[in-house]
Amino acid sequence: MEAGGNVTAVARREEIARVLQTRGPVLRDEKGERTVRGHLEVFVEPPRQGAYDFILLATPPNGVEAAARDTAHLLAPEGAMVVLQNGLCEELVARVVGEDKVLGAIVAWGASSPETGVYERTSSGGFAVGALSGGQDARLSRLAGVLGAVSEVAFTENLRGARWSKLAINCAISTLGTVGGSRVGPLLLHRFVRRLAMEVFTEVFQVARAENVRLEKVASTVDLEWLTLKESEQHAWGSPSLVGRHAMLLAIGARYRRLRSSMLAAIERGREPPVDFLNGEVVQRGKAHGIPVPVNAHLLEAVHAMSRRELKPGVETLRHIYEQTRPRSQLQTGG
Repeated sequence: MEAGGNVTAVARREEIARVLQTRGPVLRDEKGERTVRGHLEVFVEPPRQGAYDFILLATPPNGVEAAARDTAHLLAPEGAMVVLQNGLCEELVARVVGEDKVLGAIVAWGASSPETGVYERTSSGGFAVGALSGGQDARLSRLAGVLGAVSEVAFTENLRGARWSKLAINCAISTLGTVGGSRVGPLLLHRFVRRLAMEVFTEVFQVARAENVRLEKVASTVDLEWLTLKESEQHAWGSPSLVGRHAMLLAIGARYRRLRSSMLAAIERGREPPVDFLNGEVVQRGKAHGIPVPVNAHLLEAVHAMSRRELKPGVETLRHIYEQTRPRSQLQTGG
């Protein structure tokens, strides 16, 4: 909007639509707080007619297929659905509109909506855009021109690999933040939480390899494969290489210290957390390949239990999961 684009928004909740129509969206970022001015048309239901270059899918993952179905008739002949969700949602949207109508935009920054119509950016980072085919697509440059008003944009020819890397980050950071009931920075100060994160990365990496996916660096800097545990380290507490990994996770915690899990916010608002599209994907695909993923499985179960109000979030809940997933030899030696 600030860059002068013509923007149409579909806000399913009438309260959000009313605020956007009457006051406009309020944005909090490194430039401060302001009401964003520009051309904005707001609907509660998708309009019946239109021809849009890009439809930006910004729902939770569990609403992405319905959003794609409800707006598919609004795509211009050369238009594309842009998948912003975490998880592996490009595949879901492709089933609705066809692979040639899908582009992926991986978001490497965090934000939250603390109140209706107010949007707060909580960490820096850019976008990585690509197509499922992995080839060049002229629409990607146009998309970068749109998203570039928000943040820097990089191109990837390995969208699946980049998406799986982001999946690993979310399965660790977002889900640990949900179960721990806190922002990322304070949680990663705990050594055992960092160890859980490395074990999540390791399980996701093993499943991705079985899926013939080559992981990409996240935000061009974080090498997820380096953060995974080698076989000799999976039953060890300390080693020189582990010191470096712990230091990297501390740095990640410092960078994203204000990041708060959107799944935790969903649970607090009485909504279904989309954990099945994160850790649930790893558990399901791990089972299909015969790969055990106990840490992801325990975290998945914990988030569902929290959603049912059967479990309270907190560091001690994470500690309990840590203890449940230790090999007996580690427990006996205090590891």
